[in-house]
Amino acid sequence: MIKSILIPAIYEGGRDLKDRTKKLTFQTNEITPEIAAELQGCVQQFVYLAIKREEFTKEQVDTINNLKTDFEEFGKNPSQRLRAVFYRLWEQSGEGYKDFNMYYQYKMEGLITHYKSKLL
Repeated sequence: MIKSILIPAIYEGGRDLKDRTKKLTFQTNEITPEIAAELQGCVQQFVYLAIKREEFTKEQVDTINNLKTDFEEFGKNPSQRLRAVFYRLWEQSGEGYKDFNMYYQYKMEGLITHYKSKLL
């Protein structure tokens, strides 16, 4: 099981991005090489962030460490999971497609068109 990384930090602020997400900035004291390595392993990975004004209790840390996500359980990122779902759909019905890659392109184009139509 992956242990959570707990680092005391100062929240310096954030800024809104074009896609309506937020970029947060924190400053920490010096960190150990082990924590630096753990953080480096998280680069471009989906992680969860917990913020609290006082130190986490042991019980809270245990709770955080025992949390499970689909990402840990299946070892796939969201796009891989979506592709796997499309593959199962193709196996079940295929919607007339003999080749999965063609089916996948068709389904992805449908999703893209759907969400594109929601843009202002």
